[in-house]
Amino acid sequence: MGKYSPLCSYLMSQAGERVPMSFGDIEKLLGEKLPASKRYPAWWSNNPSNNPMTKEWLAAGFQTESVNIAGEKLVFRRAEGHLGGSKGFGESAQAGISGKSSRHPIFGCMKGTLTLIPDVDLTEPADPDWGKVYED
Repeated sequence: MGKYSPLCSYLMSQAGERVPMSFGDIEKLLGEKLPASKRYPAWWSNNPSNNPMTKEWLAAGFQTESVNIAGEKLVFRRAEGHLGGSKGFGESAQAGISGKSSRHPIFGCMKGTLTLIPDVDLTEPADPDWGKVYED
């Protein structure tokens, strides 16, 4: 059990979509002070390689939002796809509000499937003679 595991357990026990907390609430839950890095917005980003605490709230299915560094408070919001529907790749927040998607459902289905061969220059013409068509 890691230093920040109590946060994961607490968030997993929450039924709501949003969980507002102060930095003091988190410190009380953890039983120790948050590091000095808490005063930087990057500490509260949802990048999993950011810090060990980030991995805990992501593992619980939450993301941070409305981080107020000066007021020392934030809101953990249940991530899409956890105990609810999820928007597809490329759908806007407005689509979630209106219930209508502005993009086709298969938009982005091939994301991450393209592999480029090393040393290929994508700016180089595939056919070196293509420009000769316009020389006549």
